[in-house]
Amino acid sequence: MIEITKDTIIGDILDIAPQTAPIFFSIGMHCLGCPSSRGETVEEACAVHGVDVEKLLAIVNEEANKSAK
Repeated sequence: MIEITKDTIIGDILDIAPQTAPIFFSIGMHCLGCPSSRGETVEEACAVHGVDVEKLLAIVNEEANKSAK
């Protein structure tokens, strides 16, 4: 099971669960390939984009673990 937390780096999420990319795009995180995503945590990205971190984590974790079940 994949566990993504507010401290997980966006780039690491995309490496282990690339199917989550559309979720990030849908909330305005369009620079998933930029250097920032390689060093930015979920919490930091949510703060910049005005997104509730807990809500995003619930959605991302659900999607990341669909194929892991």
